[in-house]
Amino acid sequence: MAVAFDRRRSLAATPLSPHTAWMGKTEVGGIVLAAGRSTRMGRPKPLLEAGGESFLRLAMRALREGGCEAIVVVVGYGDETAASAREAGAVVVRNREIDSEQIDSLRMGLEALPDGAGAAVVLPVDHPLVRGTTVAALVRRWREAPERIVRPVHEGRPGHPTVFPRSVWPDLAGALPRGARSLVEDEAHPTVDVAVEDTGVIADIDTPEAYARWVEGA
Repeated sequence: MAVAFDRRRSLAATPLSPHTAWMGKTEVGGIVLAAGRSTRMGRPKPLLEAGGESFLRLAMRALREGGCEAIVVVVGYGDETAASAREAGAVVVRNREIDSEQIDSLRMGLEALPDGAGAAVVLPVDHPLVRGTTVAALVRRWREAPERIVRPVHEGRPGHPTVFPRSVWPDLAGALPRGARSLVEDEAHPTVDVAVEDTGVIADIDTPEAYARWVEGA
């Protein structure tokens, strides 16, 4: 199932400097995980486009529209990705460990968020079709249960992004054999599932076949 895009809604129209992005009290921060090597895709996923806008910019826009006052983008060695993120107002953190896991990038992103942030909305860059309204719904649900992890579910399938309250950040630094999923599915850390109609939460675009299905068919 493909998703339609609105080319008029673009981060490029309202760029923010990193200084501006951090000004004032930050209740909710956003993290875009974009440090992967894109080996299965064969080209850098953050720079792929959907509807004339890069995956990176789409992910950032969804977080910003959803209420994330500050955004951190964790990149690998892609200078173009880092430059695009800074231009759009993000703080860029570079993960130089080629063989690291996604959880390592998540930890780096958490460390870069402002001290006052009460939660982090974490979105992998290969889920660029998530709507800002979906992020907003997750943040609203987190405010109702500020100690709970919150994730979207579409037709019974869990997806991204995930809201991690500050209270669980120390646990994300521990031994997690399946990365952040170990924590999300741990009964000791109850997770709130929010049913959404947004198919973008399950649109994992990390192969050419997935790109053809979700983007080129739009």
